[in-house]
Amino acid sequence: MTHLQHAKTTRRLGWRGRLAALGVMLSCVVVTDGALAQRQPKPDWNLADIPSQKARIFLVTGGTSGMGFEDAKALAAAGASVIIASRNPQRGQEAIDRIKQAIPDAQVQFEPVDLADLASVRALGQRLNRTLPRLDGLINNAAIMAPPARGTSADGLEIQFATNYAGHFALTAELLPLLRKSDSPRVVTLSSIAAHIGSIDFGNLQATQVYEPMSAYAQSKLACLMFALELQRRSDAAAWGIQSVAAHPGVAVTELVERGPGLDSIQGRQWSAMRGRLQTAAQGAIPTLYAATAPQAQGGAYYGPIGENEIAGPLGLASIPAEAGDTVVAARLWSITEELTGTRFPAPGH
Repeated sequence: MTHLQHAKTTRRLGWRGRLAALGVMLSCVVVTDGALAQRQPKPDWNLADIPSQKARIFLVTGGTSGMGFEDAKALAAAGASVIIASRNPQRGQEAIDRIKQAIPDAQVQFEPVDLADLASVRALGQRLNRTLPRLDGLINNAAIMAPPARGTSADGLEIQFATNYAGHFALTAELLPLLRKSDSPRVVTLSSIAAHIGSIDFGNLQATQVYEPMSAYAQSKLACLMFALELQRRSDAAAWGIQSVAAHPGVAVTELVERGPGLDSIQGRQWSAMRGRLQTAAQGAIPTLYAATAPQAQGGAYYGPIGENEIAGPLGLASIPAEAGDTVVAARLWSITEELTGTRFPAPGH
């Protein structure tokens, strides 16, 4: 199917239709051999199972609201020192105040970053490399979803590709020296069940020919999943010592729709009608927290809810789209992203 055909098909589907179609696709998804070897997590794993994170340092992007906020709060409650990285200092302070109200001795701070501006990403990396002794965990959480009109980042990239994927790619590279100073560093990258309806379209990677909001979002989240899996492969090959894990929240009630297509859109109205069947932000954060803290979590794994269509339900190994396991496509995407972002991960042996 060409990108144009895919875009036309996606436009004909409402939100419910997309989820129904996704359910069919999940039933016949191809799972990579590596995923088949992974151990299933305890299905009822919850916040009480988080081991002590005392003396560990985490950075959470997009930690001012939604699942990122829940991640930051839970990690702080477990004793970690948490850095919330986001665009808005006022919302950052509000998030810190809310966490400290619930956890008076929480160690939490705010750092400004705009993932859609690579200069801002590099500046954050430079600040943290100067001030932190190490970084034990990086949670690549921040995202935007399906804005009606195509937008561009400060560097000319399609805004969802830039914010959801390329900014996190560059941030991970910037923070790699700090991560390698940790005894057991983890990078957790958030994908989505939308990755199953995505495809990496190298001929229209920045949606300059055709822009369909949900297709662009799905592509960005597929790219995030491919990045997480490729990062583990490269860490193994180059002995970086990084444990790279992917997670998705199912479908959770957050600000994504409100800030994307809008609550008055068709998707917004359908979203509102389905709210009672969806995950809360706290529930949606469980796969990420497992990936970030559980001793049993494995590098190269993909965790999420495994109920009907993976929208909600108990924790388990999520279904991996066939394209996400294509190492040739993943390597090509990695190389192109290095060029687009001016970012270089160290070569093997360095």
